[in-house]
Amino acid sequence: MSWGTELWDQFDNLEKHTQWGIDILEKYIKFVKERTEIELSYAKQLRNLSKKYQPKKNSKEEEEYRYTACKAFLSTLNEMNDYAGQHEVISENMTSQITVELARYVQELKQERKSHFHDGRKAQQHIETCWKQLESSKRRFERDCKEADRAQQYFEKMDADINVTKADVEKARQQAQMRHQMAEDSKADYSSILQKFNHEQHEYYHTHIPNIFQKIQEMEERRIVRIGESVKTYAELDRQVIPIIGKCLDGIVKAAESIDPKNDSQLAIEAYKSGFEPPGDIEFEDYTQPMKRTVSDNSLSNSRGEGKSELKFGGKSKGKLWPFIKKNKSPKQQKEPLSHRFNEFMTSKPKIHCFRSLKRGTQSLCFHKELVKRTIGKPTYAFEARDYVLSLKLGATPEDFSNLPPEQRRKKLQQKVDELNKEIQKEMDQRDAITKMKDVYLKNPQMGDPASLDHKLAEVSQNIEKLRLEAQKFEAWLAEVEGRLPARSEQARRQSGMYDVQNPPAVNNCAQDRESSPDGSYTEEQSQESEVKVLATDFDDEFDDEESLPAIGTCKALYTFEGQNEGTISVVEGETLYVIEEDKGDGWTRIRRSEDEEGYVPTSYVEVYLDKNAKDS
Repeated sequence: MSWGTELWDQFDNLEKHTQWGIDILEKYIKFVKERTEIELSYAKQLRNLSKKYQPKKNSKEEEEYRYTACKAFLSTLNEMNDYAGQHEVISENMTSQITVELARYVQELKQERKSHFHDGRKAQQHIETCWKQLESSKRRFERDCKEADRAQQYFEKMDADINVTKADVEKARQQAQMRHQMAEDSKADYSSILQKFNHEQHEYYHTHIPNIFQKIQEMEERRIVRIGESVKTYAELDRQVIPIIGKCLDGIVKAAESIDPKNDSQLAIEAYKSGFEPPGDIEFEDYTQPMKRTVSDNSLSNSRGEGKSELKFGGKSKGKLWPFIKKNKSPKQQKEPLSHRFNEFMTSKPKIHCFRSLKRGTQSLCFHKELVKRTIGKPTYAFEARDYVLSLKLGATPEDFSNLPPEQRRKKLQQKVDELNKEIQKEMDQRDAITKMKDVYLKNPQMGDPASLDHKLAEVSQNIEKLRLEAQKFEAWLAEVEGRLPARSEQARRQSGMYDVQNPPAVNNCAQDRESSPDGSYTEEQSQESEVKVLATDFDDEFDDEESLPAIGTCKALYTFEGQNEGTISVVEGETLYVIEEDKGDGWTRIRRSEDEEGYVPTSYVEVYLDKNAKDS
């Protein structure tokens, strides 16, 4: 099956068909090129997405990636980055192995096609020229035959006419003979050209055209084969990266399987554990007898580890555990200098003017008050708790981290000790390097002056000594927290740089005059006990709970409201309650059901009936 024999008369159609084949090839090249652009764009978007969710260095977010779930997410981001790289590989390989190669092949194909069809047109022109020569000789032969026939007829006519002279007859005979000779010559020429044309035509249709069409057919078949190979390469390039993409996905699965909820829970404990013991039971205080309200000793006498029950603040805590009370979220005020605020705190008691407007914000202060009331007089955390509250009030960050709970303080100190040890090791390595370099200079003076390193060596040694002293200081604080050393005195605290001014004598005496008893508790003289009580009373007065507010009206619940948040109260549709504080513009109304049950409800959920007299008063 050959185009030369089957399609010998379809030259124009073959020309259109081969041009269509080249168009198809160029269309495929364009398709692959757009695919490579899509792969690059997809890879870029994947990389940007991975980069967007990467934790920022030296930020709090980076600390969160200690948890296994966050590590799995980070591994997923890294694997997706590698996944994007494989799509870039696909794009590069398709560009080099398909797009570039096919573009070069198309140019070669166009040149080859042009050459073949040029040869075909040249053969066509040659056969057409031969045909024109044949037609011309044929017409000339026909014309000469007709001229010879007319000359013969004229001669015969002149020969039969008796009136014509003999000379005229002879002239007519010679003319007839000449015409016959010309006809014979035209006939011979026509016969020769006809034979030549038949030969050329046979060569054209059986040799030249079949050869040209065969080359065109081979060219077209190579084009088809090349497209098939390119399509196969297109698939293979995708298939080559599948194992690596599979490894990326396997890495994501492995990261997911490495998630350990128990480990994350333990890390949360290490991150947020305060080290404080739960408070003990609150002693019943009998108000039926007139007495001066002081701090309950029994409520503070339970040693750590004994009290595990919940702490309720009067009737207003709604049974919430005190460590979980929300902190004040009021806007931060611009901090004054530490010494000014500390002097003001030591010389006069700060006054909280409006507890009602700070209902939600003062609960953390209540927690600190209870913390101090329950820890003053205990052997380990008494003054640490007081310092904790002082640091919160002053906004200070002491060097020994005494503003933190014990467990968090231990972690911070341990971290600081580790950092100092690393710096010491780094300086020691540098000292060793300088010492070795100095030895080399001593052995080979031409390499350098040994004395030039003495200053640097002394500087490094001085840095090591400073770091060791700093490390010893933090190790001492760490040992104190871990219970290896007795609690520091207040004077030692001031020397550590926590305070810039001198504390009141009562506080200093209370901290310095404590004596340890054989059973591990502290025994104090009567004067010292009174001083502690005065300190506790001072803090107690400062953080006293607000008094019960009088009812200013009643309200009826229009809808049922489930008070699940801190400070809210649940109501049932149709229920009647007392209003103790109307809406201040924030959409909440404060109501009371009984003496120990009050809270906030949305104003739109109740219909309020205010008592005019109570409101005026």
